[in-house]
Amino acid sequence: MTDQYLITGLQNKEESVFDFIFKYYYASLCSYALNYIKEKSVVEDIVQGVFMKLWVNSSTLTITTSLKSYLFIAVKNACLDALKHEKVKKEYSEWVKSLDISEEFPMYIEAELKEILDKALGKLPEKCRNVFELSRFRGLTNNEIAEELGISKRTVDKHITNALLVLKNELKDYLPLLLINYFLN
Repeated sequence: MTDQYLITGLQNKEESVFDFIFKYYYASLCSYALNYIKEKSVVEDIVQGVFMKLWVNSSTLTITTSLKSYLFIAVKNACLDALKHEKVKKEYSEWVKSLDISEEFPMYIEAELKEILDKALGKLPEKCRNVFELSRFRGLTNNEIAEELGISKRTVDKHITNALLVLKNELKDYLPLLLINYFLN
């Protein structure tokens, strides 16, 4: 298959083309990302995120290089962004630790955030919420969730991505509290 055929298929939202690209490039993109980030689960999340953006933005996709180059550059940029994010988290954590905050403050924040998070989770469809909770609260991998629920790994990926999009939107006003709580615990 030529790049132009694959790109046109993506632009036309042909799932079979997307599935082919995913299966063909996923493992090599994960291996490549491991050059930047050493945690396999983080690498898998990054590569899945690149594929999710590829699918979401496929109808407006403009690729001026080969599809392979486009994907590898996208993964490299996502890895570099993740590394920058970790650096900012570390610096922010050090700053928060330098603050003189009473012991009651984190407990207050945690209780309030739990209530807000519960409301946001309540807005998710039941299957989506269940998959998200298995992933984030019980720590199951996407493969384990797929096996436990009898669904495909790709369906698990889609549920988690959808949940994160909803939660990001629902919790955007509480980001400062979430960050403070995260770094104080």
